[in-house]
Amino acid sequence: MQQNPATTISPPSTPAVPAPWPILATLVAVALMVFGLAWELFLDPLRPGGSWLALKVLPLALALRGLHAGRIYTYKWMSLVIWIYVGEALVRIAGLTPSERLLAWNSLALSTALAIVILAGARAQIRDHKKIAAESAGSTRT
Repeated sequence: MQQNPATTISPPSTPAVPAPWPILATLVAVALMVFGLAWELFLDPLRPGGSWLALKVLPLALALRGLHAGRIYTYKWMSLVIWIYVGEALVRIAGLTPSERLLAWNSLALSTALAIVILAGARAQIRDHKKIAAESAGSTRT
């Protein structure tokens, strides 16, 4: 039995995260990456010459492409991963030296900003998806 393609209803595709959130998320993620590398390699490394802790920016590097493209899947998993960066900053605020505490406060500001941008972008995408689904449902009823 063949179906008539004119009567087949396809579900609406999931739209990308709307502007300006992908650009903001990418910029804040890059800033957090650069800051994390600078902290662990030059500003206040655990060992002279840098430490392996600089690899903590790897998840951010893996997420850059998806954040910039506005892929909701990337926003979903980054909304979970970002709290590791927030937690690390909170732990390191209790650092031994004033410079370490200052760096930790900066890291906390950047990671919290990224969390807010990611969550705001995901909410905007959900709002757009609901609007598209409602419009699609309204147009199929007529």
